Amino acid sequence: MEKHTNAAARQHGRPGRRALLGTAAALGVAGAAGATAHAAGPGRGHRTPGGRFRGSSVLITGGTSGIGRATAIAFAAAGANVGFCGRRADLGSRVEREITDAGGEAVYIRADVRSAEQTRDFVDRVAARYGGIDIAFNNAGIGGGGPLHEMTPERWDDILATNARGVFLALKYELPHMLRAGRGVIICTSSSAAEQARPDGAAYTASKRAVQGLVKSAALAYGPQGIRINALLPGTTDTPFVRPPGIPDADWARYKEAFGPLNVEGLERMAEPGEIARAVLGLASPDFPYMTGASVAVDGGAGAGRRLVHPARS
Repeated sequence: MEKHTNAAARQHGRPGRRALLGTAAALGVAGAAGATAHAAGPGRGHRTPGGRFRGSSVLITGGTSGIGRATAIAFAAAGANVGFCGRRADLGSRVEREITDAGGEAVYIRADVRSAEQTRDFVDRVAARYGGIDIAFNNAGIGGGGPLHEMTPERWDDILATNARGVFLALKYELPHMLRAGRGVIICTSSSAAEQARPDGAAYTASKRAVQGLVKSAALAYGPQGIRINALLPGTTDTPFVRPPGIPDADWARYKEAFGPLNVEGLERMAEPGEIARAVLGLASPDFPYMTGASVAVDGGAGAGRRLVHPARS
C-alpha cells in the first residue's frame, strides 16, 4: 500500500502549514484546523493534536472548483489526506499544487462520475494511496435550466447522469471500503433547489431530490455497519457554477449586492464557498455522531421564508 512520508514531513513543517491555513482562511474557512484536538477520523478512539482531521483519508468528487475546491483545501488545512477528482485536468492539477505547495497532502485524479469505470478507479486509487476512506464528499454536479418542453432528452439525461447517477456510483464504490473498516462518513451535495423548485429548473431539481432519496435509503442500510450518510443542501454560492463567464468583477459585485436582499430572506447575501466547506467539515467530524439520513440546509435562511421577488406575479 502506497505511503507518502513527504506528506508527514510537510504536515510537521510549520511554515507550510501556516500557508495552507492562510489559503483556507482566505476562502472563509476560519477555524478549519482549530487548536482543539479531535478524533483523527470517524470511529477512531485516540485524539491527536495538529488538526482535527489529521491522518484521515478524505475523498471528494467535483473538487476542482467552487465548493469542492474550498472543501479540499479546508480538509487539507485540517490535516487530512485528500484525494479529489474532476473532469478538468488543468484545474485539478492547479488545486493539487495549491495544497501541496502550502504543506498539505492531496492528489488529483481525473475522473468523470458519469463513468462507472472511472469512478471505481478513482475511489480505489484514493483508498490504496491513503489506506482506506474515512470520509467521502460526493459533490460533483452540473446545472441546466430552461422550459421543460424545450429541453432535449440528451440534456435531461446528462444532468441526471451527473447529479444523481454520479452520486449512486460514488456510493457504490466507496461503501465497500468503509464496510471493510466498519466505519465512515459520507456527505452528498444536494441543493436548496431540491426543496425550492424554480419554473425553469425541472431537471436540476429532480436530480437533487434524487440525491436526498439515495441518502435516506443508504443511511438506513449502512447505519448498522457504522457508516453515517447525510445530504447537504447549499444555497446559492458565489462560485463559477452560478457566475456567468466573462462578467467583470465590478458588475458581478453589483449583481451579488442586489441578489441577496431579493432572494435570501435570512442573511440577504450569497454564500461564500468556504462557508459551505465549513458545513461539510462539521458534518464529517465526530461532533455529529447521531446524525444520519438527514438533509441539512445551509442556505442563509432562504428556505425559512418566501421572498417575493415579483409580488405582482405571486
